[in-house]
Amino acid sequence: MTAAPLLSLTDAATVAAALAPSRAPTRARTQAAARFPTAVSLRCRRARPLTAAAATGGSPSSAAFHGECYVVGDNIDTDQIIPAEHLTLVPSKPDEYRKLGSFAFVGLPTAAYPIPFVVPGEESSRYAVIIGGANFGCGSSREHAPVALGAAGARAVVAEGYARIFFRNSVATGEVYPLELADSGASKECKTGDVVTVDLDSSVLINHTSGKQYKLKPIGDAGPVIEAGGIFAYARKTGMIASKSA
Repeated sequence: MTAAPLLSLTDAATVAAALAPSRAPTRARTQAAARFPTAVSLRCRRARPLTAAAATGGSPSSAAFHGECYVVGDNIDTDQIIPAEHLTLVPSKPDEYRKLGSFAFVGLPTAAYPIPFVVPGEESSRYAVIIGGANFGCGSSREHAPVALGAAGARAVVAEGYARIFFRNSVATGEVYPLELADSGASKECKTGDVVTVDLDSSVLINHTSGKQYKLKPIGDAGPVIEAGGIFAYARKTGMIASKSA
């Protein structure tokens, strides 16, 4: 099978400049985007549907995700999300993509997190939304981290703050929405297993179990890239690179 065409450094910078959080300097974002690796995993399209059922029980919508949440603390690093020994798995291969999902969060210490994100022996998680504290996705850069979460079935991560490289990798792969809290307290007040809704249109996290709501920062220009399925799918959709059928 012929490999998908890759973005030039100039086009990659143009698309990826919008992916980093807005607090990062514009020049630094552009320079970082130009160095963004064109790895095979970034050309991988998720094997599951993009849409999720809305909390109202109506028709499926990509603007709202509803389900149980999995709560983690501050400084969750990429080795806890997907340990380095699993980075040989190739996300573009369906079997290995699913296996990546089975290893999501396997690096978390069991003493602090006795409830596994993915039950041993299973390939997917029951938790649609991950709620985290500050500096989520810190540590080494690896595209496999958001891919593993997406492969396990997570639709969004809601955190107090992100390591910039995880935010960019999440958007570039199109696997999960990396949403940042405008209100603090969700990672301390929400509990694993709480039923929540993430509403992208209203930029709000609703905890139906506790009855509390938390404001989210709008996803902005990164939203269309994720909805398209990642940076390469977005570039094809907008005509920046040739489509596969061309």
